[in-house]
Amino acid sequence: MKQTVNIIGSGFSSLAASCYLAQEGYSVTIFEKNKTIGGRARQLKKDGFVFDIGPTWYWMPDVFERFFADFNKKPSDYYTLEKLNPAYSVYFGKNDFITIEDTLEKIILAFEKEESGSSNKLKKFIKDAKDNYDVAIKDLVYNPGVSPLELITPTTIKKINQFFSTIKRDVRKEFKNERLIKILEFPVLFLGAKPSDTPSFYSFMNYADFGLGTFHPKKGMYQVILAMENLARELGVTIKTNSPIDKIIVKNSVAKGIVSNGETYISDIVVSGADYHHTETLLEKPYRQYSEKYWSKKIFAPSSLLFYVGFNKKLKHVNHHTLFFDVDFETHAKAIYDNPKWPENPLFYASFPSKTDSSTAPEGKEASIFLIPLAPGLEDTQELREQYFEKIITRFENLTSQSVKNNIIFKESFCINDFINDYNSYKGNAYGMANTLLQTAFLRPKLKSKKVSNLYFTGQLTVPGPGVPPSLISGKLVANLVSKHYS
Repeated sequence: MKQTVNIIGSGFSSLAASCYLAQEGYSVTIFEKNKTIGGRARQLKKDGFVFDIGPTWYWMPDVFERFFADFNKKPSDYYTLEKLNPAYSVYFGKNDFITIEDTLEKIILAFEKEESGSSNKLKKFIKDAKDNYDVAIKDLVYNPGVSPLELITPTTIKKINQFFSTIKRDVRKEFKNERLIKILEFPVLFLGAKPSDTPSFYSFMNYADFGLGTFHPKKGMYQVILAMENLARELGVTIKTNSPIDKIIVKNSVAKGIVSNGETYISDIVVSGADYHHTETLLEKPYRQYSEKYWSKKIFAPSSLLFYVGFNKKLKHVNHHTLFFDVDFETHAKAIYDNPKWPENPLFYASFPSKTDSSTAPEGKEASIFLIPLAPGLEDTQELREQYFEKIITRFENLTSQSVKNNIIFKESFCINDFINDYNSYKGNAYGMANTLLQTAFLRPKLKSKKVSNLYFTGQLTVPGPGVPPSLISGKLVANLVSKHYS
């Protein structure tokens, strides 16, 4: 008889784990608290507009290819991928922006135009970043974080100094132009920490950015979720929505199943892709690995204030992805990491998927997503949301030299309270736990419970870390641990 697995949550990591476990012959059921699958990667549809609620960047296409190849499939079997050109633009002032195009050669020219002599420095920087990418993505991140010895290879020993320097130090050692520095420091924000707290080794994110490029799945990132759902169902996975978990059943320190909507579902193994901290609250206290004090001391990636806006006209002077770095990054970063509070003058990011994809907005209209990074755990009120929308939309109008406020058809917001209510997210964080030196690999919360047999975890708070590609990898890692233990 097949061994049974109950999986909590239906985000990228849970769906990945379900596919691998089903392929290995397990009988797998996913339980999702919301009415649609995808976890943070859900979708909002309104008045003919379509928005990705969560992730909007498709980076590291090789990780997605590797995932589907494990099942003799390709991403193109499920969705159409387009490389964006330009990848994104970065505003530094009114009508003042740098455009990052779709090849390293074009980006090198843009750097040289901005700062004479920077092209050779950038070539070397990206070459080193590619070396790190090859080590990290093809090797290190596919380790389960069980032992520090996983990090020790002949290659990593040569790079040991990169774990004790930082991205900020390395970038500023080579580049003097503040605009270029901001662009080079931007990718590590996906890892959830300041460049000054992110080890140099993580420069591999710069290779993901400049070397591999930025892509867009036609009809949005949710197509990746639908692809993984289709694959999971093809492999025999059962998915139950509207199924919040009441508790994890433990007998004699062994996980025996879960209770959802008051009904008991017995299984041999339980895997949680839900928020790690929340998952442990589903256990009685003696079975929890990490205390409230432990979680409170960890550095979490930011939360976000998001707006999903429909405009009744096409917008000018913006690209599919557009960053607004016209205010001081250090001041905003302090408001996230050092002295948590609402930032006075926030940086923000905007996505206009209808610039690339006509399926995301009615003809002649624009679908827009605005995001402000925030410290998790802040007070979240409707008044604050409105205040900050007014701040950024006023700046947006000035920076891009256009009037848009009177062209808003509707505006929906999503912030800290929603991350908590919809995803049981610790303090309303958006991206999990930051990848700092002391929160890397074996120093992150474990994939396997040390107190409860047959209980496993996956997702952004465990190994390897935040982001969509790491979440796919996390699902594979936990499935491997389960298979190894029960084979």
